[in-house]
Amino acid sequence: MKNFHPHQFRLSAIAIASTSALLAAFGPAHAQSDDLAAATKPDSSISVGVGSTDRDAPRFGQYTGLNEKQAYGLLDVDMNMRDQASGTWLRFKGRSLGLDSRSLRFEHNRQGSWGYFIDFSQTPRYEPFTVTTAVNGIGTSNLTIPTVANAGQAVQLKTHREALGLGFDTRIGGGWAMQVRFKSEEKDGSRVFARGTTGGTGLFEFAPEPINTTTRQLDVTLGYTSKQFQFTGGYYGTSFESSNKALTFTGGATGLASFTPMGLPPDNQSHQWHLSGGYEFSPTTRANFKVARGRITQTDAFILAPAAGVGRTDLGGQIDTTLAQAGLSARPSHKLSLSANVRYENRADKTPIARYFTGTTATSTNNGENEPRSIARTGGKLEASYQLPMAFRVIGAVDYEEVKRNSSAVRVVTHRDTTDETAYRLELRRSMSDMVTGALSLMHSKRGGSPYALTVLNNGTAGSNLIAPIHLADRERDKLRLSLNVTPSEALDLQLVLEDAKDSYAARDVMGIGPQQGRAQNYSLDLSYTISEKWQLTAFASRNDTSFDQTTAAGASAAQIWAAALRNRGDSYGLGVRGKPTAKIEWGADLSESDMRDVYEQTAITGTARVSLPEVSTKVTSLKMFAKYALQKNSGLRLDIVHERFRTDDWSWSSFTYTDGTRLTQNPNQRVTFVGVSYYYRWQ
Repeated sequence: MKNFHPHQFRLSAIAIASTSALLAAFGPAHAQSDDLAAATKPDSSISVGVGSTDRDAPRFGQYTGLNEKQAYGLLDVDMNMRDQASGTWLRFKGRSLGLDSRSLRFEHNRQGSWGYFIDFSQTPRYEPFTVTTAVNGIGTSNLTIPTVANAGQAVQLKTHREALGLGFDTRIGGGWAMQVRFKSEEKDGSRVFARGTTGGTGLFEFAPEPINTTTRQLDVTLGYTSKQFQFTGGYYGTSFESSNKALTFTGGATGLASFTPMGLPPDNQSHQWHLSGGYEFSPTTRANFKVARGRITQTDAFILAPAAGVGRTDLGGQIDTTLAQAGLSARPSHKLSLSANVRYENRADKTPIARYFTGTTATSTNNGENEPRSIARTGGKLEASYQLPMAFRVIGAVDYEEVKRNSSAVRVVTHRDTTDETAYRLELRRSMSDMVTGALSLMHSKRGGSPYALTVLNNGTAGSNLIAPIHLADRERDKLRLSLNVTPSEALDLQLVLEDAKDSYAARDVMGIGPQQGRAQNYSLDLSYTISEKWQLTAFASRNDTSFDQTTAAGASAAQIWAAALRNRGDSYGLGVRGKPTAKIEWGADLSESDMRDVYEQTAITGTARVSLPEVSTKVTSLKMFAKYALQKNSGLRLDIVHERFRTDDWSWSSFTYTDGTRLTQNPNQRVTFVGVSYYYRWQ
């Protein structure tokens, strides 16, 4: 078994790269010979076995189904047949067929002429928290909630996806080609959800959402290619349908009993027509373009008749999108390269405005109307690259974007009609030798925009919210990036990347409240070393450190102002080894660990002292080992051992109880070991 946990994706990618490096170490002639043999006489294989986990593993098996202490069937199939005369391929692949996360794919194609495929996959998602509840009707749209808090019993929430995909490709001739893709996904089960009241009452009842949805996607493209002109055009459409329109409740707390029914995600559709292409004026000059027009609609009927005077039975949601992009690249001389492009994107929300809620007051920031939100983006980029002496190359770029937004008559947050941002980038690259390459880039950007519009009350007066949302605030950003690739020999490859970015925000009022500054630092080191033709070593280490400081106040008063320093830091490292000590034995191991930490520091500037929230840290350690023993040239045995440990001090759910008595908890220290034994057989 491979890749049980998403945290191992990076290590797996390194292992794949390492395998490629090991193949290259055997010599170009050997590699080319193997590639040719694989292309003309493909191998087929089957692997069958059994595996088991030594204990329940909520986190380990969240998306694979290996979440309980039991035995699991292991079955993989890879069948490949090729007709030598016509170059026609017939393929059948099955992965993890003994697990809930299985997949199947059938392909039939003739290279450069036509092809089609059918694939099927299943993906589970087990709720990693233990849910203890007395709520009845879970999985249905009719829930019964205790009127008095009741601890209840443990239940397992999960969702299950089944996806069927179809595809067809054909070369029509004369440079024309067509591609069709269709996918239908069914999802059912239940997930964590709740109903509650507004106004700070603190009433929240556990109301797991029933899932029974169908999502369909259709993508049809037609392409043309000639010596100078290439284009692709087509249609992309989606639809979402849900069998559950609303949740209805029986029982519950006095302050929540009237909140029934509760609407669930409504049906919706989207359609887009697109055309993109390029034209080569000369070997050194090329133009490209892209245009697209789309529409998103949501016209599902309301679950309850709206209040008198609304005049609608559905939202009538409609968003029209327009995209236009054009670019030009040229190389006026051997040393100089130039490129330019412009882009326009408009998201026009044409949903009708109606007053759905009454009872608002003159000093309220809500007038009961829905708020369509339209956004238009216009931007452009210029870039120049020039070859300098001593193998240096300098690159300069300017990027500009303007964003325009609509605004409602009555607003609950500070608004800005327009923001604009200009970014400058200067980069220096050098290929110091065949063994060392590197690049250093500096970026500076500045965001500003139109005057701030404060919140507006129903009586037309300005509100008290003076804090601009982060994406609207004036900001200056500086970023430094250094990359280095060192290959001192065919056996050793070393890659280093260092990034440091800082954001500075301008205060908007005399109290200085709002976003203050942000910081992001990313460091990574990847290493691959071929010890010999039989042994190879890989390693990586990385750190991602992001922080953000802001100051806020209670209303418009300076009596209570406090600062919040938020930080997220993630450290990851890994070590891998692959070896073939004898002709019959192949062995490998991967050790990785990721450590994530969230910090929520609060400090009172004026007023009552504030207590910071506790930090949250999560650490995942994984050890994966495999060994293969060849019984014959084309068959053998494989042993897989995976050990994973999950540790966390996440307090967010451990101290929280729903009004009905439901609790979500997890074991803060989880260990699991998976052992699998399989027999494999290969043939041509």
